[in-house]
Amino acid sequence: MATPAKHALLSASAAHRWLKCTAAPTYEMQFPPKTSEYAEEGTLAHSICELYARKKFTVMSTRKFNSELKKLQEHPLYKPEMLTTAESYVLYLYGVCMRYEGMPHVNMEVRVDLSDYVPQGFGTCDCIIIGGGAPPTTSPHPSLPCIIIGGDTLHITDYKHGQGVVVEAEGNPQMMLYALGALKRYTPVFGDKIKRVSMAIVQPRVTQDVKECEMTVDELLAWGENVVKPAAQKAFNGEGEFCAGAHCKFCRGRDVCPARAKLNTALEDFKDCITPDKAQNPLDPAARKVLGLPPVLTDAEVGDLLTRGANLVEWYEGLRSYALQAILDGKEIPGYKVVEGRSVRAFRDTDAALQKLMDSGFDKAVIYDYEPKTLAQLEKIVGAKRFAELLGDQIVKPKGKATLTDEKDPRAAYSSAVVDFAGVVQDG
Repeated sequence: MATPAKHALLSASAAHRWLKCTAAPTYEMQFPPKTSEYAEEGTLAHSICELYARKKFTVMSTRKFNSELKKLQEHPLYKPEMLTTAESYVLYLYGVCMRYEGMPHVNMEVRVDLSDYVPQGFGTCDCIIIGGGAPPTTSPHPSLPCIIIGGDTLHITDYKHGQGVVVEAEGNPQMMLYALGALKRYTPVFGDKIKRVSMAIVQPRVTQDVKECEMTVDELLAWGENVVKPAAQKAFNGEGEFCAGAHCKFCRGRDVCPARAKLNTALEDFKDCITPDKAQNPLDPAARKVLGLPPVLTDAEVGDLLTRGANLVEWYEGLRSYALQAILDGKEIPGYKVVEGRSVRAFRDTDAALQKLMDSGFDKAVIYDYEPKTLAQLEKIVGAKRFAELLGDQIVKPKGKATLTDEKDPRAAYSSAVVDFAGVVQDG
């Protein structure tokens, strides 16, 4: 899955940002593009996924497949895990095809035109599945999960290799923009037969459960007209407004963005407040003010501050990172300088050094510490299936420690009662 040499000002992958912060695209232009080893690794994994999909859904000889795979495996960032994730990706696509009454068209790396909604916009879909006849009355493969897709449904799948950020399909603007572009591409062929759009995120390094969502074509078109068009035009014209939030995570200028600084420094308004557990008496706010006592935060304010402060540490570390690089580049950050950090001694050649000690009479048992590999490391060596067969009855998973998170977290709420009675066996 090759990365396009040309990039749109309003890219579909950044839509979650410019739809909220319409000033972001022109603001980011003053900062050089960034890449990372993770991004390059993801590009390689995408290429392997595409190769596996072409082998499955197009005419490709085994010789050609092996030849192309060998070239990809020579990449310095290649990992054997990429073959497993590619197999998961193709298995999902095949499962989607089996939900159609007839074999649908499977198209990989489809470039779509988004310019009806986003000025000069375009994108590339990992996979588009369409056609296949009318929807079946019952699934021919009951074991297949989720939606039964018929000939009136256009299905779009996007592969994500990263495991640091969980990507959802529901309300995903990148996928919805791809869907708008796919509609434009295939409507001349299928006409008004396309009634629904199904979108999926395959992220096997995070979960084997594929994230799917579906919406009608009318709903999608309304979103494009009423939400995307006005925001995209504003952003493209450079007339946007800054809006800081969680969407700032991958903005190139986030570390020196005034709006983000304002959002985080606004916490100073509460610097003199205390939490309810620190209050020694139940006096109302007015009385506390008269007596010169610090104001007490309400539970609602505590919740608001937790949300507003969630990115505070990340923001500060971003400032430090920017200042370090700025000084190394010859700039001056008043009040700060760069110095050499603490250094830890190391052997020039560890094996040679330890061998010299043993040659001098020191016992190997004194020099080396032997520790067993972790459960996860052993499972990877043995293989998940065999590991479960051999040690399944030896594994326990204790209740996790109570952890605060936001209400969007999909995990069930923590129950202290479950922990209190853990291990208690009721008499029959």
